[in-house]
Amino acid sequence: MFGVDNVEAIKSEEIIDIEDIPNDMEQPALLLGDAADKSFSDAVFDEHSISGNKEMLDVEKYITNKQGYRFMRRSQDILFSALAIILLIIPCIFVALIIFFDDPKGSPIFTQDRIGLNGKKFKFFKFRSMCVDAESKLKELKEKNEKDGPVFKIKNDPRITRVGKFIRKTSIDELPQLLNVLMGDMSIVGPRPALPNEVEQYDEYQKQRILVRPGLTCYWQIQHHRDNITFDQWMDMDIKYIKERSFLVDWKIILKTVLAVFRGSGS
Repeated sequence: MFGVDNVEAIKSEEIIDIEDIPNDMEQPALLLGDAADKSFSDAVFDEHSISGNKEMLDVEKYITNKQGYRFMRRSQDILFSALAIILLIIPCIFVALIIFFDDPKGSPIFTQDRIGLNGKKFKFFKFRSMCVDAESKLKELKEKNEKDGPVFKIKNDPRITRVGKFIRKTSIDELPQLLNVLMGDMSIVGPRPALPNEVEQYDEYQKQRILVRPGLTCYWQIQHHRDNITFDQWMDMDIKYIKERSFLVDWKIILKTVLAVFRGSGS
């Protein structure tokens, strides 16, 4: 459903300056151009519908002028994440205990630096689904990478634990991110938060995805065969969401995410 903690990065030389960018406002942090808007349609959920158009966003139109939407959506994020945490706290404790007994060498909660709104780093939470030394083992697996772009992913990753396979398939591993939503680092809907080294490799078009808060779910997240989607198509979907975002679009994505969870289409 949501992101995967085996998405790793391959370093490059291009780095974004994030020191003087505020975290609490979706204001433009990049020099951007114009882009044409497109209305929402169900075809957006088909990866083949992405046009590959690399036009730059009109920041005033798609970011600055949406103050009312941003305020109401943040209120919705706080309400729903708080309610979900209250309702799910006991099941989450149970999941944490299962993870600990399955692999007591590390914490049941996995934390990692991710890039949020306007390039600001934040601590990203997940239930741990990999062995404790997963990041150190990455070097041995890089040559088996099955993804293009600055991301890493392979099928049957040997670093995933027994419990990890189940919680990833059912997207239970993503539940701790409700804390990220409540704290304002993330939203319920938005582009998935990237690793710092991934963002360092973005071109100007791809950097536009950090003009909004990252989310628990997005267009890419609800695709039936998202592992077959190229990195460029994934970026196109995120830019498309920024153009089209509204309460109607958000709730369609949320509902389709629920269906994806019941399908067990998590990674």
